[in-house]
Amino acid sequence: MSQGKSTYLYNVRIVTPDTTVKNGWILLSDGRIAAIGKETGSVEHARTLARDCEVIDGQGGYILPGFIDVHVHGGYGHDFMDADAEGLDAITRFHAQNGTIIMLATTVTASKEDIDQVLTRVQSYREAGMPYAQLHGVHLEGPYISAKWPGAQNPQFIVPPQPAWLEDWTQRFPGLIKMQTLAPESEGALEYIEALAQQGIVAALGHTDASYDQVMLAAEHGLSHAVHTFNAMTRLHHREPGTVGAVLTNPAIMAEVIADGHHVHPACIRLLAQMKGPDNLLLITDAMSAAGLGNGEYKLGGLDVIVHGGVARLKEGDSLAGSTLTMIEAFRYAVREAGISIEHASRMASGTPARRLGIESETGAIEAGKQADVLLLNKELELERVWIQGRVIR
Repeated sequence: MSQGKSTYLYNVRIVTPDTTVKNGWILLSDGRIAAIGKETGSVEHARTLARDCEVIDGQGGYILPGFIDVHVHGGYGHDFMDADAEGLDAITRFHAQNGTIIMLATTVTASKEDIDQVLTRVQSYREAGMPYAQLHGVHLEGPYISAKWPGAQNPQFIVPPQPAWLEDWTQRFPGLIKMQTLAPESEGALEYIEALAQQGIVAALGHTDASYDQVMLAAEHGLSHAVHTFNAMTRLHHREPGTVGAVLTNPAIMAEVIADGHHVHPACIRLLAQMKGPDNLLLITDAMSAAGLGNGEYKLGGLDVIVHGGVARLKEGDSLAGSTLTMIEAFRYAVREAGISIEHASRMASGTPARRLGIESETGAIEAGKQADVLLLNKELELERVWIQGRVIR
């Protein structure tokens, strides 16, 4: 959508954080949501609101806020660990066309030099202007994780928390790192978590052998997030609740879940949603470079991955290696298979991650004045149109 032209959609169901407005209409203008309403939507009504206006009959479909993915490694043949500007375009274009409007470029456990290169490339990409999904910053997954729970992370590069690295990164790339995943039981982790919090960086647990008590203590020091809950962490047991028990019961910890039918059983997604609520649970993809492509052999952080039937696993060891998921697929799975309401699934995919990143005043909900980060889905929840800051992406 050009800055001079508005878009008016009518005959739509507008999904807000609390309810769905039936027979609604929405006006997008100058990159913003100009107005929303109900029942009066029509071509004639559009002409009273904007002179130069594209009019779209939504045919009873859904209007949702664009999705925000805080944990994604790549897509369409490219990985954030080595993607140049062309590769970053390919990743952000692919995920934008599947409903993601904002994402965190997520690393894997690697050498400091390789992580430095990711930060350098993402910073340059952001400064040059981003035509597709917006890279809001970087999520460092590792390298301060547990050697007992590496998952698809390369154990060769696991190290204890390095405060000097954090100081270097925050000086050279101010504001770029938005989240870091670590094992809170590792030596020096509590002090490092405090340092992250002081820098405004979300301290997240993941790939961890932490006990329930160790997680609860880490939360007192500022830990506030759990990556891909249930995966690569100590299990729930009735005498030792483990990491999972702490995540489920501590309201200070937001939780992620990969809703693809492979990482987590739908009953456990329902349990997590009931325990955390839509305001403390985020849908993520954890997508790797194979997302959007077919079966075959790929790489994740230098490790060989085989994708078969849409499931990515390490060639050595058979561990799940990220996913081939998109956010629209995660949203649909949450609704159709886990039994989560459309309104709650929308909050988990948009509003809650926006609040996690501190950008809820600008995006994450269908409200007048916010950015025109808008999705149109049909009645079967298939994605029809995507607008990012008012620009037509799909």
